[in-house]
Amino acid sequence: MATEGGAARMTALRARVAAPPPMPPAPARARVGVLVLLLTLGALAYSAWTLEALLPTGLSPTRAYVSELAAANQPYGTFFRTMDLVAGLLVGAAGVGGLRRRPRLPWPRARWGAAGWSGLALFGLATALDSRLPLSCAPTADAGCAERERAGLVPVTHSAHLVTSSTAMCGALVAVVALTVALRMNRAGVTRSSVTGSGVTGSGVTRSGLLVHAGTALMAAELAATVWTLTAIAAFGAGHGSWGLGIAQRLQVAFLAVWLLVLAAAILRRPRSLMSAP
Repeated sequence: MATEGGAARMTALRARVAAPPPMPPAPARARVGVLVLLLTLGALAYSAWTLEALLPTGLSPTRAYVSELAAANQPYGTFFRTMDLVAGLLVGAAGVGGLRRRPRLPWPRARWGAAGWSGLALFGLATALDSRLPLSCAPTADAGCAERERAGLVPVTHSAHLVTSSTAMCGALVAVVALTVALRMNRAGVTRSSVTGSGVTGSGVTRSGLLVHAGTALMAAELAATVWTLTAIAAFGAGHGSWGLGIAQRLQVAFLAVWLLVLAAAILRRPRSLMSAP
């Protein structure tokens, strides 16, 4: 009888693990859809710099800042500034939306989600402001511009641009680290629930795990690219060459864009991990 009882419990557990995850109510699904759309479109807009491969910008991808594409004297500056503005507004709105609808969790987990969504909102706001404070010229391609910048003879927008760019980077790093940690903590809870038989899907845990691992790898790559970028910026400012500045910064923004897509996929797959029900 004990053996039969154990087998019955195992069968019931497998049935619960194989069951599909509960669907959130329609209003919650609509909010999830909006948030996923904001993140996806924001990531695509933030990737507009990749069009430099098709456009005759005259800037070296290995040396130039990404923001130099949007400089006031560049031929496609208006386009790139507009895309930065769109990306900032979309991602910022996603950050505010996620912050308002974050789930009620125990404090250690809740603070990671709150910090992450706040960082994403800050990143969006700073990116939008950054697009309205462009560089006047491209210092890595124009020696005269670089000299004027070092001498402090450029418009004040150069200093303001540095502030907004630095703020956006800080917000992005906070978002990447905090939301990735939140997803990992949520997956740990989900995995424990599936083991104890709380009705979580085995396939859902697997796919969520892949997304969490991808987010973790992108977080590490983003941090490494940021260190490289900051080192290259310091070397260039000191007159020691570019140190692959253009490559480093392009990897930095590319990893962030892909991470936004992974975040959108994770929320779409398991919305209650970072959003609450109505």
